[in-house]
Amino acid sequence: MTPAMTPAATSTITRVLRNRDASLCLGAVVVSGFGSSAMWLVSGIWVKELTGSDGLAALCTFALWAPALIGPLLGTVADRTRRRPLLIGTNLALGALLTSLLFVDSTGTLWILYAVLFLYGACGAVTDAAEAALVTAAVGRDLTGDFNGLRMSANEGVKLIAPLAGAGLFAACGGAEVALLDAATFVLAAGMFTLLRIREHAPARTALHWRAQTAAGASHLWSTPQLRPLVTAGGLTMLTSGISGAAVYAVVEGLGHSPAYTGVLYVVQGAGSVAIGVASGALMRRFGGRRFGGAGIALTALAAALQALPYNATALAGSLANGLGLPCVLIAGMTAVQRETPQALIGRAAATANTLMFAPTALGIALGAALVETIDYSILLPALAGARLLIAAPLLKSRSTRTTSHRPSA
Repeated sequence: MTPAMTPAATSTITRVLRNRDASLCLGAVVVSGFGSSAMWLVSGIWVKELTGSDGLAALCTFALWAPALIGPLLGTVADRTRRRPLLIGTNLALGALLTSLLFVDSTGTLWILYAVLFLYGACGAVTDAAEAALVTAAVGRDLTGDFNGLRMSANEGVKLIAPLAGAGLFAACGGAEVALLDAATFVLAAGMFTLLRIREHAPARTALHWRAQTAAGASHLWSTPQLRPLVTAGGLTMLTSGISGAAVYAVVEGLGHSPAYTGVLYVVQGAGSVAIGVASGALMRRFGGRRFGGAGIALTALAAALQALPYNATALAGSLANGLGLPCVLIAGMTAVQRETPQALIGRAAATANTLMFAPTALGIALGAALVETIDYSILLPALAGARLLIAAPLLKSRSTRTTSHRPSA
C-alpha cells in the first residue's frame, strides 16, 4: 500500500474541495485545530513556569482527555438537536470561555486553567460528534472517506506548525495571548459553520431516557458487523501505540541522542500521517475499509520492529511507517461509522467509537511507562510488533462489505 497520488485520488479530493459546505467544514476544523494544538502545548508550559512542577503540568493533558471517558453521553447531545446550530453555539462558547484564562497569573488561579481545559475537552467531544454527522450531509456517504482523510492530513499538518507558533507566542507575550489566539480561531470556525447551506430537520422527540439513548450508540457499534471489528482493532492499536510512545525516549537514548531528538521522530511521523490522509479515500475504495485498516496496522508492526534496531536510519523509517500506518484504522473506523449508521444515531455512535478507539491510548501510556522501566525496548518493541500483526490479521482476512439499508434510529 502506498500513499502515492493517483488520478482517482486527485479527482475525488477535488470533488470534496469543490463542495462549498465540505470546504467550509474542513476550513473550520483546520482553523480551530490550529488554536487547539497551540493551546495544548502552551497549557503545560504555562503551568510548569508558574509552579515548576512536572506533575501539575501533566495534569493539563489529563484535564483535556478526561471528558473522553464520558464521550458516549456527550455524543447524545449531538443527536438531540440540529448539528449546525450546535456547532456554531459551542464554538462561540469556547471562544468566550477561553477569555477567562486572562485571569490566570499565579498558582492560586490555576484552577481556572484546569476547569477551562476540562470544559474544552467536553465541548470537543460534542463538536466531534456533531461534525461526524454533519459531514455526511455535506459530502454524502460515498465521499466521507476522502473527507476524513483530508481532515486527518490537515490536523497532522497543523500539529507540525501550531505548537511551535504557540510556544513562540507564549515566550514573547505569555499564556493569555495564546488563549486569545485560540478564542479567535473558535469564533472564526463558528463563522464558517454559519455559512453552511445544509438543511437540517429538528430531531424527532423520543421518550427514551438519556441512559437508553446513550446506550443505543454502543449497541449499534457492537451489533453491526461492519463496525465492530474496525472499532475494536482501532482501540487495540491505539493501546499499543501508547505503549510504544512511552518507549520513544528509550529509543532516542539507545541511538545516543538527547531527548530533543524525539522532535525529529515526531515530525517524520507527522509527515507520514499527512501523506496517508490525502490518499486514504482512494485506497479505501480500492482495497476496502477493513483491508485498508488492517494493512495500516501491519505497517505499524513493521514500524515497531524497525525502531527496535539501534540505527538512525531504521528509527526514522520506523517513524515514517508509523505515521503512514497508524491513521489507517482510525480513518476506516470513523468512515464506516458514518456510512453504516442512521443519521439520527451518528452523534452517539461516533462519540462512542472515538472513546473506544482513543481512550486506550492513555492506558497504553501508563502501561508503557511501567514496562519501559523493566523491559529493554529492543525486546518490548518486537513484542508489540507481534501483537499488532495479531490485531491486523482478522481485518486482512475479511472482505469489506457495505450495507444498503440501515436499522431504525434510536
